[in-house]
Amino acid sequence: MIPLVRFKSTYLILFLSICFPLTFCAQNSTEIKVAAQQTGQYLSILKGKNIAIVANHTSNIEKRKKRKGKREVAHLVDSLLSLDIKVKKVFAPEHGFRGKADAGELIKDGFDTKTGLPIISLYGKNKKPSAKQLEGIDVIVFDIQDVGARFYTYISTLHYVMEAAAENNIPVIILDRPNPNGHYIDGPILEMKHKSFVGMHPVPVVYGMTIGEYGQMINGEKWLKNGIQCDLTVIPLKNYFHNSEYSLPIRPSPNLPNDTSINLYPSLGFFEGTTINAGRGTEFQFQRYGASFFPKSNFSYTPKPNFGSKYPKQKGKLIYGVDLSNTKKLNYINLEWLIDAYQKTPKTEKFFGKTFTIHAGNTKLQKQIENGLTAEEIRKSWKKGLSNFKKTRTNYLIYN
Repeated sequence: MIPLVRFKSTYLILFLSICFPLTFCAQNSTEIKVAAQQTGQYLSILKGKNIAIVANHTSNIEKRKKRKGKREVAHLVDSLLSLDIKVKKVFAPEHGFRGKADAGELIKDGFDTKTGLPIISLYGKNKKPSAKQLEGIDVIVFDIQDVGARFYTYISTLHYVMEAAAENNIPVIILDRPNPNGHYIDGPILEMKHKSFVGMHPVPVVYGMTIGEYGQMINGEKWLKNGIQCDLTVIPLKNYFHNSEYSLPIRPSPNLPNDTSINLYPSLGFFEGTTINAGRGTEFQFQRYGASFFPKSNFSYTPKPNFGSKYPKQKGKLIYGVDLSNTKKLNYINLEWLIDAYQKTPKTEKFFGKTFTIHAGNTKLQKQIENGLTAEEIRKSWKKGLSNFKKTRTNYLIYN
């Protein structure tokens, strides 16, 4: 029997040791196993109930080894349907259920061509499930791969799903997944007056928590509307630690194609609020930056419309910039690149855009850069906020 500990309205599974039916037992006992793989941990909760799934293209599970060196995977929705779980509808986040839409592109409701299930967008007319959309649903299952950056909107989707569930007395199950940037904590704390879907909570840019741990923090800190709390169950990972090396088996969104881009994203994500191109429109998204108005250099490229970026910044222009594709793995946010780009931008060109403040979470960072502060001076201004956050964070950790 698996012991449970009640944390406010959250059930936290503390011990996993058995390989259940339909769950592949890895030859390497220390291999990380995502919660979705461990069907034996949550099937009994779903049996005989009407289920809504919050999922996208990353919501996959390993079914079995097909042949040596290769593994067969199935989407969570397909797997649950094959196990006679009554999945009634799917809620899709930014980028859509199949993960092909541009960042910021509105997603329309529709139907999944494979299963016929209704797909309800949480990045279109509404970002929060309505009471009508939740009618007849007994349990919501949330299974989406996060990358551990505050301005990556999947944690905002989680917030609204939990809030809607709490308002309609529907339990939520989070199937936890590793955080590829879970090995460090860094960045400015969001000031709540700058709250948006790009950042909803007073946390640093890099918060060092899995999405399951983050859900517990949303609940425990009473960040949902009116301080309500969700009936939340987290199915934890197996053999995972915050400093675990984990390479995502599939890109979590169209413009994060590999481990390097995911690791650099917290540092280069600030460019989303500027006029600078950060690799969109190339095959090296978030692994380079530049602009047509930068001084000429040995490195150049031309952004063109492609998968995940129909309208890249400075489309069709010859860009001079900096290649970061061979950068060693970071354990901090690198501000040198942002400062370098600002200094290379002529006074006749605009650098900061309207969304820079919501990406930074404050107005201070822009002023610090404009006033010529060094990266180290800026980082010192984060120290107190990070210290306070780390103390809060410890209350919700599942893993060391």
